[in-house]
Amino acid sequence: MDSISDSDSEDAGSIPAGVTQICVYALHNFNNEEIYVGISKDVERRLAEHNLGLNRYTKAFKPWKVFYTESHPTYSSARVREKYFKNASGKRYLRKVVLRDSGSMPA
Repeated sequence: MDSISDSDSEDAGSIPAGVTQICVYALHNFNNEEIYVGISKDVERRLAEHNLGLNRYTKAFKPWKVFYTESHPTYSSARVREKYFKNASGKRYLRKVVLRDSGSMPA
């Protein structure tokens, strides 16, 4: 099931010098094989929020683990990649990553 990202609102625009890049991240729930894709400057903080039930969609599928991240220099480039991962071919790619890394998910 695809979901709508609750991306960090402060992540808009280019990244100022000295600030970490924007990350596109993918979470996996091994209990029901859900994949969630989002954008954040701080993936560890976002994972904690997802596992605390602070996101309307992900709270029903806890616990989550980060299995994929990509860094991008701008919010715009990260958003393009996030949209790709939310379409059918992007989901297939992410499922292959999960299968390769854990062997627990059918392709």
